[in-house]
Amino acid sequence: MNVQITDINETRKTLTVTLDKGEVDGEYNAILGEFTKQVSLPGFRPGKAPAAMVAKRFGKELKDEFKNKIIGKAYRDGLDQSKLEVLSLVDVEEGAIEPGLSAAIKLTVDVSPEFQLPDYNGLATEVAPAEPTAAEVDTVIEGLRAERADFKLADRAAAKNDYVRFGYEGTLDGQPLKDVVGDKAIYVAAPQTWEEVEGANEGLLPGMSKQIAGLKAGDKKSVTLSFPADFAAVPVLAGKSVAYAIDVQEVRERVLPALDGDFFKANQADDLAGLKTQIRGNLKMRKDYENRAAQRRQITDALLAKANFPVPDSLIASERDGVLRQFIEENMRRGVPQEQFESNKKELHDSATKAAVSRVKVQLILARIATAEKIAVEEKDFNNWIMREAMRSGARPEKLAKDLGKDRDQLRAIQQQLLFDKALDFLVSKAIVKTATAKA
Repeated sequence: MNVQITDINETRKTLTVTLDKGEVDGEYNAILGEFTKQVSLPGFRPGKAPAAMVAKRFGKELKDEFKNKIIGKAYRDGLDQSKLEVLSLVDVEEGAIEPGLSAAIKLTVDVSPEFQLPDYNGLATEVAPAEPTAAEVDTVIEGLRAERADFKLADRAAAKNDYVRFGYEGTLDGQPLKDVVGDKAIYVAAPQTWEEVEGANEGLLPGMSKQIAGLKAGDKKSVTLSFPADFAAVPVLAGKSVAYAIDVQEVRERVLPALDGDFFKANQADDLAGLKTQIRGNLKMRKDYENRAAQRRQITDALLAKANFPVPDSLIASERDGVLRQFIEENMRRGVPQEQFESNKKELHDSATKAAVSRVKVQLILARIATAEKIAVEEKDFNNWIMREAMRSGARPEKLAKDLGKDRDQLRAIQQQLLFDKALDFLVSKAIVKTATAKA
């Protein structure tokens, strides 16, 4: 066997593996022998048919198996002799593979780039204070009260935080809005809807919550709403000013429940002190989680800043596909139409490629750190992943485990991600932590 290596670029190589006639014939005879043992032909006991007859009868099957064996041997032996750290097989040019002849197999592979690991112990990270403030606890309590608020009819003009029930109908440049927005009828008109006056969260119609302030039941008003330039829900309205005729039907005042025994009981607490203790604990858990996530981001950014090396094209393409798929799925759930993706196709592709390069660089560094620190994925890591996924998806853990055992590619991808996570957790455990000054 002879192996020649040709550099295409720093991370892509071509291996030309030449197997001599003896090696080729050896593989062919071994496969023919296996076929002869296993097949049955009329007039012969199982395994006793002449090899020549078996070769003639099962020519296609034998040829396919022979070809696969030769390519597999070329790949294994080529990697073993070249000592390359291959990340992916990009292409195979098999040439002629026939008994009695030598075979030259050309394998295009992407290899791990050569780079020196940066200093990764003691990376600087900054976290927010984890201890909740009294104001934060009070904000949560007010939120709990708001969830249990009563809404009483108010015979007055609507004020901030009131809820107004009203109907509306829109026009654009004097034309009925229904002729413009197609099937998005909710933006055209509605016999009634509810809106919080000057609420913290924008309602369906941008700016409407401010327009209904000061109105009372029976009032009619014409208002003009300006849609944002990037209004994705109905692109045809983006950047347009739409006139809406509104008809106020009633105003309701939000009345918060008292901080009494019933309220505490409903929130699994005995009294106000107990409720605050409970909330403080929950807030601290959330802050600790957010701080750890922030540390992971900061460490990832620090590694990326030191990642001055080329990235294999096949890894970029694979990661880019994942980035694009995730982005499109998330935006389609938000109601962004397919046409918008098509119009921004190049921009999306370039953005996803940039993100993919960054992710792959970090993954390569984390994999190298895992090797240096002897970090490995263990059975308990898989079990924990299965339990988390079962809780997230509602599937049975045993079914997830069974399905995972049937999909080697998915199993490998999960194992790789678990390895990256463990390496990143290791870096977090070794990081220098500074707590930011609490905001006044």
